[in-house]
This record gives sequence, C-alpha cells and structure tokens, in this order.
Amino acid sequence: MTVRVGVLPHRERATALDLARRAGEWFGAHGATVVLPKMEADLVGLPDLGVDPASFTDGLDLVISLGGDGTMLRAIDQAYQSGVAVLGVNVGQMGYLTEVEPSELDGALERLLAGDYHVESRMMLDVTVRSAGGAGGHWYALNETVLEKARTGHMARLEVGINGAFFTTYAADALIVATPTGSTAYSFSARGPIVSPRHRCLLLTPVSPHMLFDRALVLDAAEEVGITVTGPFGAVMTVDGREVGHLDPGDVVTCTAADKPARVVSFAPRDFHQILKAKFGLSDR
Repeated sequence: MTVRVGVLPHRERATALDLARRAGEWFGAHGATVVLPKMEADLVGLPDLGVDPASFTDGLDLVISLGGDGTMLRAIDQAYQSGVAVLGVNVGQMGYLTEVEPSELDGALERLLAGDYHVESRMMLDVTVRSAGGAGGHWYALNETVLEKARTGHMARLEVGINGAFFTTYAADALIVATPTGSTAYSFSARGPIVSPRHRCLLLTPVSPHMLFDRALVLDAAEEVGITVTGPFGAVMTVDGREVGHLDPGDVVTCTAADKPARVVSFAPRDFHQILKAKFGLSDR
C-alpha cells in the first residue's frame, strides 16, 4: 500500500524549506505520495505537490513538521481532527515537542517508510467560546488557551467556575488553561507546575495576578473550567500561541479535556524527565 505523507515546513526558515524539499523528493523517489499546502509547496520549489490547505491532511498516514515548537503546534492543529500522527523535526530553538534533529532526517525518513515507529498520545484541550466576536466557536489546543488583558496598564478580570460552581474572580495580566504537554510552555514561565505528559489533567495558572491568591491549580481531566469575562475592557484569547479574537464582557469560555488525544510520532520511548533535564540545561549534581 502506498504511504501518504504530508510535509509542513516553517515558511520563513531556509533550513526548514530545504529539508522539506529533500523529504518531498526522497519520498517521491521511494514510491510514497507526498503533499504540501500550496504556499509551502511553492516556497520549497515543488509546486506539483501543492494542495488546498483545507484538505491538506485528507487521507494522510502521517505529517512531518519541519520547524520549531510553533510549527509543530500548527501541524497538530491541522492533523488532529483527522487523527493523523505528526513527526516533529527541530528547526528551531527549544524544540521541546520535536522528535529528531535535522542531521537525523535521512534515517527518520527510512524508518517512517518502513513503519518502524510508534505513536504517543497527548491529551488535548477542548475549548468552547460563547461570543459574538471572532473567538466564538470551538477550538482545540495541545498546549494551552490564554485569556489576557486587552489594554496595557489594565488587568483582565475573569470570573472562574469549576464544575459549574463559582470559584473566584481573577484580576491578572492573563489566565492560562493548560494541558500536561503545555505545562512546560507558557504556564511554566508563569511558575506553574511541570506535569508529565503521560498524566491527564487541567492546569489553571494566573499570570502576574493582582490578588492575594496567586497559585496554580491542578484539576482532574474530568473537571470543567468555565471563565466569564467581567472586566470593562474584555480580554484577548489565544490558542496555542495563535490569537483568535477579542472577548467582550459577558463572553464565556469553557475548557475541558478533549475526547480524543493528539498523535505524535516517536522512534523510541521518550523519557520525559531526561528530556526536561537536557532542554533546560540541568547539570548533574
């Protein structure tokens, strides 16, 4: 059976575009079907492989992300609904979500074609927004969704309920609802806890809270977080680093664990704690 592979490079990194071209040509020479979104196909010089971005993941067996963690998040976002697994190649800085380095690409392509890999499951965040603005609708996130202040010098005011019962109103620069995977992203920079991606939970982390209670909460994956915007200036909402729109006072955001996980390609069991140690430069003591 012919393997169908999607390639998604960072559009502004020459190395990523070069690797995408190499991967496309290699798979083509070995009998696989390869596609790229139309713009990326033109950028890498393989226009015949370009497809409509809306149908990019249709019928694919896997997607290769070539970039940093931002590109990986973009690839997960596109592949999630169709259940396609994603391999990350690190052409960025931290590369916390990626599996292989550029120097390992040739070997990775051979293993992918041979089916010599396994797929890890990562909990996703399910976000429903009741708003008349652009953020209204349904969103999924691998890392987090963030509600942050809309105006410099004016904090966001966000009324939070847990499982339908009022908890408290946060006055803060932002409020993060993160997954275990996202515990090492924005939530980490706000001094939230680090959680193994094998765990299932929701993290509620305030950013620079203007209140006595400034702790992050770790909630069970079966619990529901409801956030109502109450401040006069509203809030700005982002999903995995993408700004999706402005929230007005009275708009409501509901966060739960998604019903199905994201699927991430790995070539060997990933030791989360050793990856954490390497990525953050923790020395032996």
